[in-house]
Amino acid sequence: MLRRHFRLARCSRLRAGGGEEGVFAAPQGVGSFKPVSRGYRGELERVSFAGYSGQAYSPAGDKGRFVLPPLFRKAVKESSAGRVLCLAKHERWNCLTGFGLSRKSELEDQLEREEDRATRLDKDFDRDLRAMQLFGFVEVPFDDSGRFVMPEHLRSLAQVDDGLYFHGGGRFFTIWNPDQLAQ
Repeated sequence: MLRRHFRLARCSRLRAGGGEEGVFAAPQGVGSFKPVSRGYRGELERVSFAGYSGQAYSPAGDKGRFVLPPLFRKAVKESSAGRVLCLAKHERWNCLTGFGLSRKSELEDQLEREEDRATRLDKDFDRDLRAMQLFGFVEVPFDDSGRFVMPEHLRSLAQVDDGLYFHGGGRFFTIWNPDQLAQ
């Protein structure tokens, strides 16, 4: 199963004070790496993630379900090693963000960078508050056709009504109520 969803890659992970080189696994098409057994000596390749791009619209379906458009569905499947969509309220805009599970490690790295930066600049940093902001997403399963049920609290936060507009944004994509986007 690991071979089906992951490719091994050799890369350097740079940290303050030096780097570490080793064998890492990442979902196909995703650029974040997780350490795995260092005993593997097979063919290694560098995995890069092109990101989420494009636009699509999904009308509300029966039973309050929406459909993750094929372009986004494929990228989420690859970055989640399955059918899990992560959804969160965007920090500034009146929309949601979507991404795959592989972004969890990226968010942890972001948290560490922000804390290191605050320390270097001698600024206050509330790690717990920032972690709640970054990791406050909901994991939503979707079927092979991309159908998923959006949690009611997220529908309310983004004022979702009868359809969703999806817009690629690189490491994540935004999900809008088209009327909100028009404003």
